[in-house]
Amino acid sequence: MAEGAGALPVTRHSDLTRLEAGSTRTLSSDLRRGLAADRSARADRFLRISMNLIGAAGAAFFAQATLRAYLQTHRLLGAAFFAEQMWVVAAYLIRRPARTVSRRWGDWLLAFGGTFGGVLFRPVGAHPQWGVSTGLAVQLVGLAICVASFLTLGRSFGFVAADRGLVQRGPYAIVRHPIYASYLLLQFGYVLQSISLRNVLVMVFASGCNVGRAVVEDRLLATNEEYRPYRSQVRWRLLPGVW
Repeated sequence: MAEGAGALPVTRHSDLTRLEAGSTRTLSSDLRRGLAADRSARADRFLRISMNLIGAAGAAFFAQATLRAYLQTHRLLGAAFFAEQMWVVAAYLIRRPARTVSRRWGDWLLAFGGTFGGVLFRPVGAHPQWGVSTGLAVQLVGLAICVASFLTLGRSFGFVAADRGLVQRGPYAIVRHPIYASYLLLQFGYVLQSISLRNVLVMVFASGCNVGRAVVEDRLLATNEEYRPYRSQVRWRLLPGVW
């Protein structure tokens, strides 16, 4: 019989040692990757919860300010602003995790400027009767658009550019960024009621930040497969027929 015919293969001790060492390295590498992924997931969760709490606290601060203003003036618009801000507080706490969130510092600065720039307004300057009346009407329209947009967004509400799912109904069937459009109307109405160079500059600053937010959100959402047909259907970002 030929040598080796029908014989079992022989595995040397050195081969076993190499196999065991290779298996150990593979297991160790897999373990390290698993631990790193787990740490990253915990860090992302901690960051998300922290940002939600910070956002809710900021909205609560504005809600308190609007409540004080309402108690002083007893104007219905003040009560509506308070209700809107309380909804924002709740929205921060219940919003769904984002699929993608911008990590660019510039995008975060735009979000801060567009959201909180309005605190720089002051009730100074000229207060013509036509400006007070017209400004109130413009603010009411802006507030209605803002509330409708928030309710339409639901748990997809966000602060910085992110993808929490595409919303295409309600005000979002008319313009792609109706909340920023509502901010523009609210701030313009305020300027009409309190006409001053300071307030005009504040409006230019805050509106510029919100225009920038619209641009960066379009850029980020371009990775969503549904966004291209939506952008083709809804052409305007903020103002129909303008931009």
